[in-house]
Amino acid sequence: MKIRRAEMKDMPMIDDLLCQVLNVHHSQRPDLFKANAKKYTDEQLSQLISDDKTPIFVAVDENECVLGYAFCVFVQHIDNNILTDIKTLYIDDLCVDGKKRHMHIGQKLYEYVINFAKQEKCYNVTLNVWAENKGAMHFYEKMGLKPQKVGMEVILEDHE
Repeated sequence: MKIRRAEMKDMPMIDDLLCQVLNVHHSQRPDLFKANAKKYTDEQLSQLISDDKTPIFVAVDENECVLGYAFCVFVQHIDNNILTDIKTLYIDDLCVDGKKRHMHIGQKLYEYVINFAKQEKCYNVTLNVWAENKGAMHFYEKMGLKPQKVGMEVILEDHE
């Protein structure tokens, strides 16, 4: 297995993994996530792959088949009234093919992202996890991440 920047040829396999993530989220929170939707159009995904501000890394096997991905975004609040100018690498999405789990692919992707962030002189790496996604929560805690902030909600009964 090797990890590299995503290329246009990876788009169909990335799309498949994006669908897997959506299905997990939809099964946990169908009130928020649509069934059978697509997170990005082909044009949007193509732009993300091409943009150095949104690096996407893929883990591929010897046949160049995508086993997992990490979508990342550089975030920096220059001259913000309250926030310091630190440079953050935000992991927008990390996924391993459901058929390839428990092979340390996610761990290797995460470690690759951490090393990339260090090379890019980032202060930290951040991400969000849906509270219902206990497997992801456990994985990230195992990787050493700690809560930075907590999003909370109340669902109003007469929301229609």
